[in-house]
Amino acid sequence: MFVYEKTDDDRTRTGLLNILHTIFVEKARTGDFQTTSGIRKILENEGNIDDLVAYMSERNLPVDEIKANSIARELLRTPPEQGYLTISNALQWRLQYRRIIDTAGSIEGILRIR
Repeated sequence: MFVYEKTDDDRTRTGLLNILHTIFVEKARTGDFQTTSGIRKILENEGNIDDLVAYMSERNLPVDEIKANSIARELLRTPPEQGYLTISNALQWRLQYRRIIDTAGSIEGILRIR
Protein backbone atom coordinates (compact mmCIF):
# COMPACT_ATOMS: atom_id res chain seq x y z
CA MET A 1 0.00 0.00 0.00
CA PHE A 2 1.28 3.45 -0.88
CA VAL A 3 -0.16 6.57 0.73
CA TYR A 4 0.92 9.74 -0.97
CA GLU A 5 0.29 13.43 -1.45
CA LYS A 6 0.16 14.56 -5.06
CA THR A 7 0.86 18.08 -6.24
CA ASP A 8 0.27 19.12 -9.84
CA ASP A 9 2.10 21.95 -11.57
CA ASP A 10 -0.13 23.09 -14.43
CA ARG A 11 2.52 25.42 -15.77
CA THR A 12 5.09 22.66 -16.35
CA ARG A 13 2.45 19.93 -16.73
CA THR A 14 4.19 17.78 -14.14
CA GLY A 15 3.20 16.14 -10.91
CA LEU A 16 5.04 15.48 -7.69
CA LEU A 17 4.31 12.47 -5.48
CA ASN A 18 5.35 12.62 -1.84
CA ILE A 19 5.19 9.05 -0.50
CA LEU A 20 3.95 9.20 3.09
CA HIS A 21 3.60 5.47 3.88
CA THR A 22 4.69 2.26 2.19
CA ILE A 23 3.18 -0.83 3.78
CA PHE A 24 3.05 -4.48 2.72
CA VAL A 25 -0.10 -6.33 3.77
CA GLU A 26 -0.08 -10.11 3.45
CA LYS A 27 -3.24 -11.42 1.78
CA ALA A 28 -4.43 -13.14 4.98
CA ARG A 29 -4.67 -9.70 6.63
CA THR A 30 -6.64 -7.95 3.84
CA GLY A 31 -10.09 -8.89 5.16
CA ASP A 32 -12.51 -6.41 6.70
CA PHE A 33 -11.66 -5.84 10.37
CA GLN A 34 -15.23 -5.91 11.74
CA THR A 35 -16.38 -8.83 9.58
CA THR A 36 -13.42 -11.08 10.36
CA SER A 37 -13.63 -10.12 14.03
CA GLY A 38 -17.31 -11.13 14.12
CA ILE A 39 -16.67 -14.40 12.30
CA ARG A 40 -13.82 -15.26 14.64
CA LYS A 41 -16.04 -14.57 17.69
CA ILE A 42 -18.80 -16.79 16.28
CA LEU A 43 -16.30 -19.60 15.75
CA GLU A 44 -14.79 -19.14 19.23
CA ASN A 45 -18.36 -19.48 20.62
CA GLU A 46 -18.77 -22.82 18.81
CA GLY A 47 -20.97 -21.23 16.16
CA ASN A 48 -22.34 -23.31 13.31
CA ILE A 49 -23.27 -22.83 9.65
CA ASP A 50 -26.59 -21.17 10.54
CA ASP A 51 -24.84 -18.66 12.81
CA LEU A 52 -22.34 -17.76 10.08
CA VAL A 53 -25.01 -17.44 7.36
CA ALA A 54 -27.11 -15.21 9.65
CA TYR A 55 -24.06 -13.04 10.34
CA MET A 56 -23.32 -12.66 6.62
CA SER A 57 -26.95 -11.66 6.05
CA GLU A 58 -26.84 -9.11 8.90
CA ARG A 59 -23.68 -7.59 7.38
CA ASN A 60 -25.52 -7.23 4.04
CA LEU A 61 -22.79 -9.08 2.20
CA PRO A 62 -23.58 -9.44 -1.51
CA VAL A 63 -23.97 -13.21 -1.46
CA ASP A 64 -26.98 -15.48 -2.02
CA GLU A 65 -27.97 -18.18 0.47
CA ILE A 66 -26.33 -21.04 -1.46
CA LYS A 67 -23.01 -19.23 -1.64
CA ALA A 68 -23.31 -18.10 2.02
CA ASN A 69 -23.70 -21.74 3.07
CA SER A 70 -20.67 -22.71 1.01
CA ILE A 71 -18.61 -19.90 2.57
CA ALA A 72 -19.81 -20.88 6.06
CA ARG A 73 -18.66 -24.48 5.55
CA GLU A 74 -15.24 -23.20 4.43
CA LEU A 75 -15.01 -20.86 7.45
CA LEU A 76 -15.68 -23.79 9.78
CA ARG A 77 -12.84 -25.74 8.12
CA THR A 78 -10.46 -22.79 7.83
CA PRO A 79 -11.10 -19.86 10.20
CA PRO A 80 -9.87 -16.52 8.83
CA GLU A 81 -6.98 -14.52 10.18
CA GLN A 82 -8.00 -11.17 11.64
CA GLY A 83 -8.27 -8.69 8.76
CA TYR A 84 -7.22 -5.07 9.15
CA LEU A 85 -8.91 -3.18 6.30
CA THR A 86 -12.15 -1.28 6.70
CA ILE A 87 -14.53 -2.05 3.86
CA SER A 88 -17.64 0.06 3.40
CA ASN A 89 -20.35 -1.30 1.14
CA ALA A 90 -22.89 1.44 1.82
CA LEU A 91 -23.08 3.12 -1.59
CA GLN A 92 -20.07 1.54 -3.22
CA TRP A 93 -17.30 -0.75 -2.08
CA ARG A 94 -14.58 1.48 -0.62
CA LEU A 95 -11.48 0.59 1.30
CA GLN A 96 -10.17 2.64 4.19
CA TYR A 97 -6.62 2.21 5.36
CA ARG A 98 -6.26 4.05 8.70
CA ARG A 99 -6.05 0.82 10.75
CA ILE A 100 -3.35 -0.57 8.42
CA ILE A 101 -1.31 2.62 8.78
CA ASP A 102 -1.75 2.66 12.56
CA THR A 103 -0.84 -1.02 13.09
CA ALA A 104 1.92 -1.44 10.50
CA GLY A 105 4.96 -3.04 12.07
CA SER A 106 3.15 -4.19 15.21
CA ILE A 107 0.96 -6.91 13.66
CA GLU A 108 2.33 -10.04 11.98
CA GLY A 109 1.64 -9.80 8.27
CA ILE A 110 1.53 -5.98 8.13
CA LEU A 111 5.00 -4.66 7.41
CA ARG A 112 5.97 -0.99 7.39
CA ILE A 113 8.45 -0.52 4.56
CA ARG A 114 8.65 3.25 4.88
